[in-house]
Amino acid sequence: MKISHFLRQYEQGIREFREIRLQSADLAQSVLVALNLQGSKLIGINFNRAFLTKSNFTHTQLNWSDFTYAKLSEAIFNYADLTKANLTGAFMVRSQFIKSQLSGANLSHVNLAKGDLTEVNLCGASLYRVNLRGANMNKSNLNWSNFQEARLSGANMRECSAYQGNFTRSFMKEVNLTNSNLVEANLSGARLSGANLQEANLQRANFQGARLCRVNFRDADLRGANFQGADLEMANLTGAILDNTNLSQANLSGANLAHTNLNNSCLDRTILPETLHKIMNVDINNNLNYYSFNIFLEAS
Repeated sequence: MKISHFLRQYEQGIREFREIRLQSADLAQSVLVALNLQGSKLIGINFNRAFLTKSNFTHTQLNWSDFTYAKLSEAIFNYADLTKANLTGAFMVRSQFIKSQLSGANLSHVNLAKGDLTEVNLCGASLYRVNLRGANMNKSNLNWSNFQEARLSGANMRECSAYQGNFTRSFMKEVNLTNSNLVEANLSGARLSGANLQEANLQRANFQGARLCRVNFRDADLRGANFQGADLEMANLTGAILDNTNLSQANLSGANLAHTNLNNSCLDRTILPETLHKIMNVDINNNLNYYSFNIFLEAS
């Protein structure tokens, strides 16, 4: 379909444009509210700064498309292909991306608060300073993605996979990461107070300097993780596996370490909980080649 014909039909009040082809079309700064473009081929289309609120892009091909600073609140992108798309600065509050493909896409500075990204593929995507507060990201693929300084507070990320994901200095208060895979993820300097990481796989993850007050690590796998200088006050580490973990200079005051395995972990200048019943049945292998006993106990 030619762009002129498409725009003329829109001006006549037509909003149904299913399965059309507008590849590499230039619709920058267009006002196209409540469009239905389901099943269309829009590869490489330019929607830079376009106004597309409540539009439907379900099953649409949008590879390499440009949505930079577009207005897309309540838009629907379910099952859409946005591989390598540029959505920098887009406003997408309450938008839907269920099972959509966003691998390698740029979502830096995007506002996706309260969006639905269930089972979305964001492998290798850039989400620098993205706003995903209160979003649903269950079972999403976040492997190798960049979430530096992202706003993720209150997001539901159960069973997601974020292998080697970068969450440096991100805001993740009360985020739900139950049963998630964050092996070798970087969460240094992140703020996760009140987050739920129960039964998560966090092997070799980096939590250096992170704020982890009241975080639930119950039955989590933390083998080889780095908690140097992290604040774990009142954290729940019941049943967690902490073999070869670096807890040097970490604050564990008030933390629950019941049934925790700390074999070969580094506790150099670590602040441990004073209440003895909380650390009963702790399994500690006193390997003097790695262990350090410069430990501070929580003040009474």
